[in-house]
Amino acid sequence: MAKPTIPDRALWLALAAAGALAWAGALAAAATPGADGSLAAAEPRFVVELPADAGSGPLDGRLIVVLAVEQEPEPRFQVTPRLPAPQIFGVDVDGLAPGDSVTIDPSVFGFPRHSLREVPAGEYFVQAVLHRYETFHLANGKTVKLPMDRGEGQQWNRAPSNLYS
Repeated sequence: MAKPTIPDRALWLALAAAGALAWAGALAAAATPGADGSLAAAEPRFVVELPADAGSGPLDGRLIVVLAVEQEPEPRFQVTPRLPAPQIFGVDVDGLAPGDSVTIDPSVFGFPRHSLREVPAGEYFVQAVLHRYETFHLANGKTVKLPMDRGEGQQWNRAPSNLYS
């Protein structure tokens, strides 16, 4: 499958199941033949890639993947701490370089369901957001990476320089 054309500020998001890539689509365990010919269920996972032409250097931040059953508004704008809520998963990224990818698999903690294994099979609208961090070197010799307010009031889903699919 060819990758769709994506805007400069976007992340490439793919659902990987049984080694095949699909753009968003259905979330379901797939059966793959093992070495002995038996069928085993593949673990669901998402692979998020920073396009090779996505900038001049590595990025730090929090990669968030949102699975929503409704298309509008965008999945990132549907996230809420209350139930019902769309499913989200997140991992920290450190030095994500153009062309690199990050995998969201069942070991990544989520909300409201804790694991990708617990998400019911079905049709989802999927969006990835990289909430960018800045690096600060403190006077005490320590280094911290934090998301700075960029005029949006610390709203990760609206921060102007974040990347999203």
